Amino acid sequence: MLTGARVALQRRRMPSRKLEQIVSRCLEEDPARRWQSAAELQHQLASIAPSRRATRVAVASAAVLALSAAAAYVVLHRAPKLTDRDTIVIAEFTNTTGDPVFDDTLRQGLAVQLQQSPFLSLISDARIRKTMALMNLPGDARLTSDIAQGVCARTASAAILEGSIASLGSQYVLGLRAKNCTTGDVLADEQAQAARKEEVLSALSHIAVRFRTRVGESLATIEKHSTPLEEATTPSLEALKAYSAAWRGLISEGPVRAQPLFQRATEIDPDFAMAHAQVGFGYSIVGESALARPSTRKAFELRKRASDVERFYIDTLYDRDFTGNLERERRTLESWAESYPRDARPHGLVGGLALTSTGQYELSIAEADKAIALDPELTPAYVNKALNQVFLNRIDEALLTVGRAAERKLQGGEWLAVIPYFVAYLKGADGELRRSAAIARKNPAAEDIMSHLEALAMARSGRLHEARSMAAMPVEIAQRSGRRERAGLFAAATAVWEAFYGNAAAARHSATRALDLGRGREVDYAAAFALALAGDLPQSRALAEDLARQFPEDTFVQFMYLPTLRALFALSTHDSAAAIQALQTASRYDLALGGVGFTGRFGGLYPVYVRGLAYLAAQQPTAAAAEFRRILDHGSIVLVDPMDAMARLQLARALVLSGETAKAKSAYDDLFTLWKDADPGIPMVNEARAEYAKLP
Repeated sequence: MLTGARVALQRRRMPSRKLEQIVSRCLEEDPARRWQSAAELQHQLASIAPSRRATRVAVASAAVLALSAAAAYVVLHRAPKLTDRDTIVIAEFTNTTGDPVFDDTLRQGLAVQLQQSPFLSLISDARIRKTMALMNLPGDARLTSDIAQGVCARTASAAILEGSIASLGSQYVLGLRAKNCTTGDVLADEQAQAARKEEVLSALSHIAVRFRTRVGESLATIEKHSTPLEEATTPSLEALKAYSAAWRGLISEGPVRAQPLFQRATEIDPDFAMAHAQVGFGYSIVGESALARPSTRKAFELRKRASDVERFYIDTLYDRDFTGNLERERRTLESWAESYPRDARPHGLVGGLALTSTGQYELSIAEADKAIALDPELTPAYVNKALNQVFLNRIDEALLTVGRAAERKLQGGEWLAVIPYFVAYLKGADGELRRSAAIARKNPAAEDIMSHLEALAMARSGRLHEARSMAAMPVEIAQRSGRRERAGLFAAATAVWEAFYGNAAAARHSATRALDLGRGREVDYAAAFALALAGDLPQSRALAEDLARQFPEDTFVQFMYLPTLRALFALSTHDSAAAIQALQTASRYDLALGGVGFTGRFGGLYPVYVRGLAYLAAQQPTAAAAEFRRILDHGSIVLVDPMDAMARLQLARALVLSGETAKAKSAYDDLFTLWKDADPGIPMVNEARAEYAKLP
């Protein structure tokens, strides 16, 4: 039966010819020629029941053999009730126990169990809520069986799962029924009993495993991916209830609403690995990397108390937000995608920080496409795709991607809101630029980042007085919402551009303020960079040493931040050769955004800029000019970063040094066009004009 080969009829002689015929029909190769139901088989066996006891025993034994053979054959050869292309909607459990701890909790537990399956695919809660909105239902409506049926039909899913729990004295009875969305046919109907409340989650795990078997999943994958719920997640119903409420809050209101509930789940069960992971991720996605680290590390320490798919998620977050080892994060995500080919999440995650921030823009778009194909409602995939299209200067495609997300009414937070601003900037369309900025500022999620981007753009054009006023807004907004590290990063950006323009005292002041507002990997690097440019080498070195000690595996720190800072330190002692050597390790990430560029939209290509400075100091103007041209040739990555203006100035200086006076004049002219409205008295602007005046 297992191999598909036909089995010879080498079995014990049957006590009657009629019984021989019945058993033979059980084992017919053609399914249409077998008995079509157990009831039909039972009727045939009853019709030949003899009277003598011995014969009755023999017939009964043969009947058991026949029923067992038939059952085994049906189990092994039945057509799967679901396929690896079908999706499932899980309805809320009907709870008649009177105990509210089971409300929402059992549905979440069942979802955790079924998500272990590489075969099954569940419609995400985000997609369910969106579909319910299209059905004119409130966002907090319970997903009853009737509503789930409507969601199932609108999402072209194959089945709905209806669960129930009832009390029977001191015991509990759990039920799970799977129904075909189109026909209403029952695909599976399972029951389990729990002797006491503490055993309900164990009973739920057993039901989930039996359901997976019934709908066609292979025994091999079930055995490999079926960690019991009380081991994979939490044995505490109260902790699972808080976790379920957190997920609902995350989908309906965002991380601010969900964070205290995830935290509550960890307080109820301190060994709840996934709850710790979600606390860490919640801090990370709002830019609070330092706050994310303890929870992310705790989740990793508890990862044995998680299912296989949850371990992939925890391992990903550990390298993303704790070690910073993005190469290992990418390998984990590739293994996750290979093990769970129907899961969109690994493609969405790898297309974000792991690929985008390291400059692998084409690969990020490809991963976003895979994620969207698996889950058309996965908002981060559209964000990743559109941003990477911007970085590759495929701005029309980026707008199409934003448009597709808008058609699906996806809420993309800050980045979908500001992508039209980037497109208008790259087009040089000033009117469109102002309109897109005004629209983005009206989005609460984008108000601070949009103000920050406008401040950068003003600084790039030399309008530092306006830039300072505008830069105060995102800092204030971030502080008001309790996002101290984000506020620190915005302040650090001001320190960097003040240093670029030669305002050393202002740069030191802003860097100190940034560090006071909120420390973190990106804040510390940006402040150290500004302080090095402004001549405060002792404090900059201290920050660099701190980064090296805290982040020994970190891709950004080891391959971008420290090489750049060490090169600046070498240049401060006029050791251009050491500076060039220090930046060798950064070369593989020359076109990368880094963490600062990924979250704050400045800091990308800074290693290239500093390498150009080193070549200038080494009296190698041709090599220097090549570095500065690389920056200007990748304006869609640099965008509004004031470093763009500095690259233009340094290119002009390199051309002067190489004796290419005409080209140098042209480079200065381009720079002065950018600085046509620059404030008077800026040191770097005055230097540039004086240099230009000396040209023959």
